[in-house]
Amino acid sequence: MNDMECGFVKGCENDVEMTSCSGALVVMETERLLVREMILEDVDALFAIMGKLEVMYAWEHGFTKGEVREWIGRQISRYREEGCGYYAVILKENGLLIGQAGLLRSIMNGMKVVEVGYIFDNVYWHNGYGTEAANACLEYAFGHLGLNTVYCSIRPENKASIRVAERLGMTLHGSHVGMYRGKEMPHLIYEKR
Repeated sequence: MNDMECGFVKGCENDVEMTSCSGALVVMETERLLVREMILEDVDALFAIMGKLEVMYAWEHGFTKGEVREWIGRQISRYREEGCGYYAVILKENGLLIGQAGLLRSIMNGMKVVEVGYIFDNVYWHNGYGTEAANACLEYAFGHLGLNTVYCSIRPENKASIRVAERLGMTLHGSHVGMYRGKEMPHLIYEKR
């Protein structure tokens, strides 16, 4: 991915303060959203989202500020090493970071795959932002990355994420068990070809 393919946000289109967005690499754009690489300065905005247990219930804990900082560092490394990761999702109308969506390379049931994922502030749930951002990620995966299949790994009790996957045209493909913090966590696998 180079600067010419993705473009840069040079500044604000309106009078809203967008310091966390200015100069950041925009990877995707939708009607209402900018999807850009995370930067270290996003830590406070992401902590305000990821620190909430109601948002992070699939992980079974809210993240500490240190964990959010590590999360951002992992995404930045993924951009360089894997060509994708989770991206910050910015609401165009006011420049606010409202969540994240992206593509992760992982292993499911012994197979290397690329997953689409999304995490949004619960204040912005039920507005279609998750579907909109995840759809942009799928278009990027199939178009720019040339993938044939993209997966989504969802905890069975996460009905909202299942609805998003289904709205994206993904179908149930099976299941797998992930390990997180020494605990087995069953997941459903959705796929789109």
